[in-house]
Amino acid sequence: MKNLIIGVFCALFSITAIGQGLDFGVKAGVNFATITDATGLDNRTGFVGGIFIGGKFNDNIGIQADLLYSQQGAEFELGEFNLDYVNVPIVLKYYLGDVFNIQVGPQFGILVNDEAQTVVGEVINDLATNEFDLSGVVGLGADLPLGLRVEGRYNFGLTDIPDEPEFNKGKNSVITLSVGYSFL
Repeated sequence: MKNLIIGVFCALFSITAIGQGLDFGVKAGVNFATITDATGLDNRTGFVGGIFIGGKFNDNIGIQADLLYSQQGAEFELGEFNLDYVNVPIVLKYYLGDVFNIQVGPQFGILVNDEAQTVVGEVINDLATNEFDLSGVVGLGADLPLGLRVEGRYNFGLTDIPDEPEFNKGKNSVITLSVGYSFL
């Protein structure tokens, strides 16, 4: 899986270097995450941050790939269910003029932390969760002056989080708001 992620980044770098303009930078923001089809769970607010690379093929079409650390999961009455991922969203961007864009594409995630923590501090690890997460991404972005980037995305899970059939099925559902800075 790591080789796939590295391969995707190399391919995107090659494609965008040929395009009209290269875009490379850092971004950070906040996630509002939950797990669908599960009862008794509330949103978990977490951090998201990483790097992005992209480019425009013409005035209206571009592509962007991110490498992000993303805190996801949910909270419940007696604790929290933490799912932290390294995510690679690859979005096609349709530009509505010079500033605003619409984003759509897949996101590939690798689970790096899965734990539940109860109110009394007990930590439960190894919760039989899938180590790979496939999601769809839709969003809006704005490329502002001085290299600033603002994005709002909704990530909807396509794979079930639990890896065992006796557990209720549930998928990630994440709203992400982020601010970035492009160096190029």
